Amino acid sequence: MKRISVDIGGTFTDCFFVWDETYIEAKALTTHHNLALGFNEALDLACERAGLDRSTVLKEVDSVRYATTLGTNALIERKGPKVAAIVTHGFEDTIPLSRGRGYGEGLDYSMQQNLPAAERPEPIVPRHMIRSVRERINSAGRIVAPLDAEDVRTVVRELVDAGAEALVISLVNATENPVHELAIQEILLEEFPAHELGAIPVLLGHQVSGRKGEYVRATSTIIDAFLHEIMFHALSQLSNNLRDSGYDRPMLVIHNSGGMAQMNSTDSLQTIHSGPIAGVGAAEHLSGETGLGHVISTDMGGTSFDIGLVPEGGVKHYDFLPTIDRWLVSVPMVHLDTLGAGGGSIASYDRIHDSIKIGPESAGSNPGPACYDRGGLRPTVTDADLLLGYLDPDNYANGYIKLNPKRSRFAVEETLCDVLDMEVSDVARAIKDGVDEQMAIGIGKELRVRGYLPEDFTMLAYGGNGPLHACGVARHAGIKRVLAPPFSSVFSACGAGNMKQLHFHERGVHVTLYNPTTRRLYDDYAEFNSVVEELEARGREDLVRQGFATEDVKHRLEVDMRYGNQLLTQAVAMEEISRMTGVGDALAMIRTFGDVYSHRFGASSAAPEAGIRCNTIRVASYVDGDVVGFDSLETGGKRTVPAAAGMRRAAFIGHDGLTDTPVYGQTALTHEHVVPGPAIVTTENTTYLVEPGWRLEPTRQGAVWFLQD
Repeated sequence: MKRISVDIGGTFTDCFFVWDETYIEAKALTTHHNLALGFNEALDLACERAGLDRSTVLKEVDSVRYATTLGTNALIERKGPKVAAIVTHGFEDTIPLSRGRGYGEGLDYSMQQNLPAAERPEPIVPRHMIRSVRERINSAGRIVAPLDAEDVRTVVRELVDAGAEALVISLVNATENPVHELAIQEILLEEFPAHELGAIPVLLGHQVSGRKGEYVRATSTIIDAFLHEIMFHALSQLSNNLRDSGYDRPMLVIHNSGGMAQMNSTDSLQTIHSGPIAGVGAAEHLSGETGLGHVISTDMGGTSFDIGLVPEGGVKHYDFLPTIDRWLVSVPMVHLDTLGAGGGSIASYDRIHDSIKIGPESAGSNPGPACYDRGGLRPTVTDADLLLGYLDPDNYANGYIKLNPKRSRFAVEETLCDVLDMEVSDVARAIKDGVDEQMAIGIGKELRVRGYLPEDFTMLAYGGNGPLHACGVARHAGIKRVLAPPFSSVFSACGAGNMKQLHFHERGVHVTLYNPTTRRLYDDYAEFNSVVEELEARGREDLVRQGFATEDVKHRLEVDMRYGNQLLTQAVAMEEISRMTGVGDALAMIRTFGDVYSHRFGASSAAPEAGIRCNTIRVASYVDGDVVGFDSLETGGKRTVPAAAGMRRAAFIGHDGLTDTPVYGQTALTHEHVVPGPAIVTTENTTYLVEPGWRLEPTRQGAVWFLQD
């Protein structure tokens, strides 16, 4: 296996390079103006460590995979084209009005409790860029009012004249019958042929989302259109860079569904949060291979802290109506909770609480934290870590970035010391302890809201800053077992290397699996099976188009189910069922739903007497591939304390003054050693902080356990 996997984050570009049995990790600063430059720098560093040159590598590798947060950042910064929308007559205000909860979508919990004070997000499509056409298809897919072609031509001309740079067509009930959306697309291309219309993308709602609900389908398509241009040009830039270096295979893009596909089979919407979700995929793979049990994955990078949940058995949690930025969308996405708490998160003064506020604003990679000495003037978490003695100014990121402690001290003094009436060291402690507590609160909320206890989970601490803050986060969260996984500093990039080629296709349905009034089970098996077969065919077509043999394509059936008229819908994977052929299959689906529901909400929570309904049928189509193998994580046997490379004065939370702290190098992280706290272990890509009362026990492949004494 020869493979390059890249995770382009807000601060660093991480590269995980596999060359036969050799695994190499490398990092470079993200170059936002041209992502290819940061990629080349990270890859060149990996090639240098492998003793190879870039052109040789790119000619021989079997795949290059990208995960990126570019779309996320573009949406936050509102950098995109002028989008217009065409909707059904009478539904012109559906998009701007959103839904009752629209004011609170994407806000933190405290703001959602005070919706009168919330502000509606600035619309991506302003009201004057929304036009309607006369047409109507009912919920059964029958045409009630035919489409007026001349009306369509008038509307399209108006929007193009108004400066539309991307067009969204989202009509009511198009998922049941897309004939009118397709007809509008055809009329549009007749009116403005491709050579005249140029590169203006035209997106159809039924092709972006197959589920019912005109609002979420419209918002999904609008975000897809808004990100289309920037993602197309950025990914094309990366693809051309590969081609210029001798790589002649299609570039693969990681999806937030937990899979990947070629660029020509990727929607912009599918790239949102793809980097952190690749880390959740790696956690799932590690848990499955090593029997780790319940895992909470935590990725602390330079910009954010991402939390993913992988219960025992390696089953990921999905959001099927996730919120992206401030909008509800309809796309299957691996569940992820993101906090603005990374190494570059800016610490500021909170006047209301007379305390330090950390994040969500980040210094990013340019200018970066004050200690980067690149013009940053505001203190960050990294500045606090440097002032506390945890980081080596001359050996940060393997010496790639020289840190300036004077800049960190100046930034803290100028912005926080006077208003808080505290010394620099005390402010640095408060920043470190505050960000650890903030991350721990996020973990506790994520677990308890799903009925889990933190003490039952192993915390995976990865990302460039994960091992540095692992002990502090675990202390606040009440977690006893912490593991920095193999390749922890580039673990999300490692996860990208393990992704399958995968596509989700879904369709909204009205299936009453059990009717409590008539006490009858659903028996229209042909109707159910025809939907499944259609979705399987679409997934198979996607993968065959990308060069896979039909016989290699596998499918997994999933059904969104609920009891009666409950608002809560539970996605259920039908591992043993692919078709309904009789009463036994209907009962098996009901039993599977009951088991999943009871496991999540308690044994007495299931209520089949209220009826059982299916809202969505979904098929995951995928092809298995080679994966990176993980060694055993077992510890034991005789261990010795390695010789320290030096000593450093460091400050620890709960301990007054400075503590003489042994400092170790990469050689300390071998399975024969144990490193008692307090201690600092500096490696090429990250720093391990062993707080008092903890110890490090490395494993054979480079994973490191943080264990309490």
